[in-house]
Amino acid sequence: MSEKREDAPTDGDAETEEAKDAEKSSIRDLLVSAAFDLFTESGYENTTVDDIVRRAGVGRRSFFRYFPTKEAVVFPDHDRALDELVAYMEEGPRDADPVGRACDAALLVMRMYAENADFSARRYALTRSVPALRRHETTVVRSYERALAAYLERRFATLPDGGLRAHVIAAGIVAAHNYGLRAWLRSGAQGDATPSVGQALDLVRRNWADSGESVVVVARSSAPMWQVMQRLETALKDR
Repeated sequence: MSEKREDAPTDGDAETEEAKDAEKSSIRDLLVSAAFDLFTESGYENTTVDDIVRRAGVGRRSFFRYFPTKEAVVFPDHDRALDELVAYMEEGPRDADPVGRACDAALLVMRMYAENADFSARRYALTRSVPALRRHETTVVRSYERALAAYLERRFATLPDGGLRAHVIAAGIVAAHNYGLRAWLRSGAQGDATPSVGQALDLVRRNWADSGESVVVVARSSAPMWQVMQRLETALKDR
């Protein structure tokens, strides 16, 4: 009879981890809910971290375990959205349409807003009225742009203007996404956000549709066409 390894995970271990994750999510949600209720009642500037943890019924240490600053509690899902955006792009390192993939990655961020439309509308209204939150939002948006540019830089590495292209397109994707998203938020987050954001991103796709990678094949001018095509096929396979 084989012995069970001491370090092998068991069903009990998995259940324990799930319980811990659920507890973390619950505490995090409590803090976010308490914070927004207090921001509505007393105003953002007049609400302290101590007020938030008191309303949530948890310790001060719990707050900083989930959020480094008071501003961060207003954007609780952005780290997850950024991770999903990066992971999606990394899944398509050879996608024939890198601009399209980057645009589709941006749609993941839109879906994060759409998951909880009421919360997104409240956050938008709050952010418009608090300068500190607008500054924090700018930092958050910049992190998305950097991730998009890093992916596109890798895809355009063989182009003479690859770095420039990557950053211009990344900035365009972010601008288009935010334009469509804010139009939806200004409407009170009514209906589906996809048409508004998708239409804006489609403009980026169309304008940069020819931004794929280039393949250069060197051949003698006297080389027969079949030989040139053979070299081209080999170069494409080696990409």
